[in-house]
Amino acid sequence: MKKIVFTLLCGSFLLAACKKTAVNTVEDNSALNRSAIDAFIRTTIQKDQKFEWSTAPVNMIWSALNESDHILSVGYKPAGEMNVDERLHLIDINSAAWIHAKNEVLELILASEKELDPSLTMDQLVQWNESYLPVLDVYVRNQATIRLLRASAWVRYAEPMGYEPGTIDNRIVSSSGCGSNVAEPGLTEGIDFTTLLPNTKQSWNYGYHKIPNAWTRSTGAGVKVFIIDTGCEFDQENLGSSFNQGNSSGRTIDRIVTLPRATFLGFPTGPVETADDGCGHGTSMAGACAAPRGLDGAACGVAYNASLVTCRAAEDVFLDDSREVKGASDAFVNAANRADVKIISMSMGRITSSSQMSDAIKYAYGKGKLMFVAAGTSFSWTSSWYGVIFPAYMTQVNAITGVRDNQFNNTCTSCHSGSETDFTIVMEKAINERHPLTLAMSGDAPSTVGGSSVSTATAAGIAALVWSRFPTFTRDQVLNKMIATSANYPVRNSSLGWGNLNADAATN
Repeated sequence: MKKIVFTLLCGSFLLAACKKTAVNTVEDNSALNRSAIDAFIRTTIQKDQKFEWSTAPVNMIWSALNESDHILSVGYKPAGEMNVDERLHLIDINSAAWIHAKNEVLELILASEKELDPSLTMDQLVQWNESYLPVLDVYVRNQATIRLLRASAWVRYAEPMGYEPGTIDNRIVSSSGCGSNVAEPGLTEGIDFTTLLPNTKQSWNYGYHKIPNAWTRSTGAGVKVFIIDTGCEFDQENLGSSFNQGNSSGRTIDRIVTLPRATFLGFPTGPVETADDGCGHGTSMAGACAAPRGLDGAACGVAYNASLVTCRAAEDVFLDDSREVKGASDAFVNAANRADVKIISMSMGRITSSSQMSDAIKYAYGKGKLMFVAAGTSFSWTSSWYGVIFPAYMTQVNAITGVRDNQFNNTCTSCHSGSETDFTIVMEKAINERHPLTLAMSGDAPSTVGGSSVSTATAAGIAALVWSRFPTFTRDQVLNKMIATSANYPVRNSSLGWGNLNADAATN
């Protein structure tokens, strides 16, 4: 799923897990190194199948801040407020009660942080402003601040935004991430693709999901899909000036950016970000979902008459930086607030949870959006101990993974699966590990892309076909239609969910 993925060499992360590293969870003020933090994270994942920062002691939260960028995500609420998660989409953070709660928390943080730096101002404390979610992104150095926040009736959570296990030297470059979206040589007609009228290439895997059959009833017209990823390459005209061509017409594509500038002590330190794709991953996802059925010989997408919003929310698909968490969270909120968007697709994720991103996803769910998120992609040995990643394991989204063409109960070489998996997509040939076709960064010669990433974009495209066929359906009706027509229904598989989607049956 990435330029940098969730596989970590037996370096700091794995070796630490093999050592007997003691972590004192009761009023311990000592600093922990990365090895101790990472060991705790891995042990927790192996026991609970996920890691949430609420399980970590205060000194670990503080240590993680010290080992990253010191940005703390703080969810706030009025004292005594209940059931915030279920009502996030209804909350007005500009109302008196919520403004008061926010100010109480900010004053608490500022007073505590001034113990270390008396010159600190509120403008320096707050890194990014929030418009919809009751959350603060603040620069924190004092361990006492975290203790005060955890004890406060005004606080829902306080956790590091930018800490993820391992260091850059301990991660592995994936074939399905940044830099790999170039034209694939040696593609063979009749094996890797089929040429369709007017002049487009249908990927080899579409037949397994009966997508061509579904096209006789629906092509995605009238549905808009919001792709949260690394952006959209401006040089790919099939996602620009030629988005409408051939059998694709009357639709729109918007290219936006939510990835914020980097900040330090409240001041921007990096360039203003654009919607252009500097990675390649986002372009390939947009192509797999809704590239035109055109005249130029390029690969067509599943929902070739659906409209798109491509959002640059991150630099790459491993959300290991505070501003990427902020970018992804803002993307979900942006999509949630657009009445024209029905479906959200995100082929990105992280190892540890983010309560801020969870807030954003719950906000979008409350707004009626149908969401698909990648279950995770890495090397095969990592898949054996790490199941569905965050945020795909959340109940508000549908976790998608990929399977091979010869055994539908066998995940792809690098795909994650687990009890939270909802659907599968055939996306890897067993004979040569060929992956589905999509749009390259430029030109009409197709590239290929794999992992749970392309599976997610494909599932979102199928959902667009279903919603276009039944435009009066609610989100839950569309989802139930997809479930009831999938391969494993009515018996959900323990690691692959409802199995392969059937676009033909779902649009019938």
